[in-house]
Amino acid sequence: MPTSEKTEQILHTHAGLILAVVQTIHNPELKSHLDQALQMSVQNGWQSLVNVINKILAGSREQNLLNGLDDEDRIIIDSILKGLQDPSTLPESEISGDATQAAPMLAALINESRRGDHNALTMLGNMAEQMSKTGGDMASLSAIIKDMIDGERDIDKLCTRMGPQGESLIKQILTELGKLDRH
Repeated sequence: MPTSEKTEQILHTHAGLILAVVQTIHNPELKSHLDQALQMSVQNGWQSLVNVINKILAGSREQNLLNGLDDEDRIIIDSILKGLQDPSTLPESEISGDATQAAPMLAALINESRRGDHNALTMLGNMAEQMSKTGGDMASLSAIIKDMIDGERDIDKLCTRMGPQGESLIKQILTELGKLDRH
């Protein structure tokens, strides 16, 4: 059984996935975006976790879903199940946890929002609301998402209120948006 510190670390690391699953259950139109994240998870060796998430998406809520999972997967699934019953138990969204994964996801959502995808815009709005509550760089990022949707790409303008970690994330998002613009 992991310590409470280890559990918190796992929840912090996977907050984006946990929140995306719960949001998708409440708003099935977001499923295509979640499917992309789940495909990446399978490619990273998380097939067992994805199988259980798909069962939850299909309506299963039984505690026996936790059977056979390793500690990390069990904590993630337990958080999803608890979050469906009581949203106040959900982990805080902290997108900066792993910028290498966050940047491509945010860039894809920003790009799709620019092209008129209502679901992507809804998901970004939900994420921005969560980020604004955390303060620091995440609150600053939430304030400039609309600017990036509107086409702002000037790094100096976007990073005026950012610390080094936030600035790094913005640079990575802009790099990913540049790749998407070329396609």
